[in-house]
Amino acid sequence: MSIKAKAYIAGVYEHPTRKAPDKSVAQLHAESARGALLDAGLTKDDIDGYFCAGDAPGLGPMSMVDYLGLKVRHMDSTDTGGSSYLVHVAHAAQAIALGKCNVALVTLAGRPRSEGSSGTQPRNYGASTPEAGFEFPYGMATANGYGMVAMRHMHEFGTTGEQLAWIKVAASHHAQHNPQAMLREVVTVQEVLASPLITDPLHRLDCCVVSDGGGAVIVTRPEIARSLKRPLVRILGAGESPKGQQGGKIDLTTSGAAWSGPAAFTEAGVKPADIQYASIYDSFTITVLMQLEDLGFCKKGEGGRFVSDGNLISGTGKLPFNTDGGGLCNNHPANRGGMTKVIEAVRQLRGEAHPKVQVRDCRLALAQGTGGQLGSRHGSATLIMERDS
Repeated sequence: MSIKAKAYIAGVYEHPTRKAPDKSVAQLHAESARGALLDAGLTKDDIDGYFCAGDAPGLGPMSMVDYLGLKVRHMDSTDTGGSSYLVHVAHAAQAIALGKCNVALVTLAGRPRSEGSSGTQPRNYGASTPEAGFEFPYGMATANGYGMVAMRHMHEFGTTGEQLAWIKVAASHHAQHNPQAMLREVVTVQEVLASPLITDPLHRLDCCVVSDGGGAVIVTRPEIARSLKRPLVRILGAGESPKGQQGGKIDLTTSGAAWSGPAAFTEAGVKPADIQYASIYDSFTITVLMQLEDLGFCKKGEGGRFVSDGNLISGTGKLPFNTDGGGLCNNHPANRGGMTKVIEAVRQLRGEAHPKVQVRDCRLALAQGTGGQLGSRHGSATLIMERDS
């Protein structure tokens, strides 16, 4: 069943905090939910569908539905890491199309900056994890896994550190206009390369920030969205895909976007060349480059040349991306940036992005998320949205 134009995004909210030592994770969920409801012009009594990932406090959606005071008839706690929230928007559209709910709330929150971790209880990564005996002895952590991917991409295609640095440069050009961004200083390619080496070949400025915070999205039926007198953003297409080690024959230079992207474009009936704005998950600069290739914005191996010379900078480049500063400069709440990718895409389609980075007459936008680790196993989700006016 296609979800094309069967559901609209009626409300969004990005929590303004970047460090929340005095708030609980549940409180951040609730404050984000309230912000999205106010944005949509709805109340909690209008919500009959609820979506959160498995890292939500307590018993996940059951605890959160209780805490938020909701009365729902449909809920979903699909967890694909940072891409979960794009999956949730797509699943909410499916549920609405099937009549399982009318107004769905999606929330995210966490406090990794205050707690030095995810801010919630981690999933089981102990001895019973299927990959434990094969991978754990080698001690791969998040950063060095992405470093391995970047090194392989350089080996296969000649990608350079200067090309990766252009992704950070573009994000910093956008973040200077976002008063809530953690890093607002515009940086140069040379400054990225001169920052401390974290995991060869990635430098500190190739890595995203760590922030507390949260966000929320309201998805609803077309007729309800039209009654709210807010700018209309409809969902055109979505795709999701996991990617693992492929029995030890893993291709480190391909992400799950190679599968989730084409599914979303097919459902939406548009091509990569039609996209006017792209929110791309940016845990590291290499994450962006890989997804741009796998989504079809350029050929495999040509991502380095595609992002060079400011081609991702709004107003001058051919594909404006992450105009809020993204995870590289703005925030990365709960170590899961998929939610903010949806929110900034909606701002662009509504014409509510900062005037300095707003894409002129933006009618078609893409949001792309990954979750997990690019060098081992991860989820990928793609969402294509259109302004309806």
